[in-house]
Amino acid sequence: MIDCVQHVLGREVMYCSEIAGDIVRQTIGILPPGGIAILENTRFWPGEEKNDPELAQAIAANADFYVNDAFSAAHRAHATTEGLAHVLPAYAGRSMEAELKALEAALGNPVKPVAAVVGGAKVSSKLDVLKHLVGQVDHLIIGGGMANTFLAARGVDVGKSLCEHDLAGTAEAIMDAADKAGCTIHLPYEVVVSKEFAANPPSLRTCNVHEVAADEMILDVGPSAVEALGDVLKTCRTLVWNGPLGAFETVPFDRATVALAKTAAALTKEGSLVSVAGGGDTVAALNHAGVAQDFSYISTAGGAFLEWMEGKELPGVKALES
Repeated sequence: MIDCVQHVLGREVMYCSEIAGDIVRQTIGILPPGGIAILENTRFWPGEEKNDPELAQAIAANADFYVNDAFSAAHRAHATTEGLAHVLPAYAGRSMEAELKALEAALGNPVKPVAAVVGGAKVSSKLDVLKHLVGQVDHLIIGGGMANTFLAARGVDVGKSLCEHDLAGTAEAIMDAADKAGCTIHLPYEVVVSKEFAANPPSLRTCNVHEVAADEMILDVGPSAVEALGDVLKTCRTLVWNGPLGAFETVPFDRATVALAKTAAALTKEGSLVSVAGGGDTVAALNHAGVAQDFSYISTAGGAFLEWMEGKELPGVKALES
């Protein structure tokens, strides 16, 4: 159905929703020369997520070229993200082009040494990322709740901290793979702990990672350890960042993320570091630190950015290369 017709920049713009292949032809076909059809969320269309060739052909019948400017959807092999590229001359849009150039500079063909910061709550959510990165980077900085699992695998008592103890063997395997690949894994040796997870809790203290009490939680990286991580970045020429170092949404557990982000931003501004970051929490953390504009590139993609960090082929990108 046609929801409405508006005029934007002197052109007739038609908004359409929940339309199938045959109606695509009927609706877009009535556009005047120079008109623009905006199709509302094609994932609601029958055949879109199944990459239906007939749907792709129906849309393609109304166009001469296909331009994909949505890197954030490039990990999906859908009719409008992958199928269309096989039935029309296909090109990357300017935003997609900028994203691919930034990612190529970060891990495709980076200037070494390369560092990666990977944080977040659980190792299980980023297993493939970690397995891939140890063979790609020189320094892997692990933070957030993920670091606790690696510390526990090394025999450290992490108290009540968020920790996936059942993945200790997996963490050990990743560390072994890093050793063989010549990748140095950096885990916090100084941490900020508390008995309760709250803003500025009375039990807040900083201690050596081997001094965490049984009733305490590790919630951030300590200042001395962050300073050491900053020194690591000063030896590197490329940085890839995904995930915060601590529970940055709650003060004062944002300090490590903010401090290291400011170091990375300063190095980027002086021209000694290419810095690429992505993922929802990462973007929020860098905005919180006030340095997002100083990084070389910030990707707003979520799943696509993670799959790229995992070394996976993205269907929407691959289709543009064929």
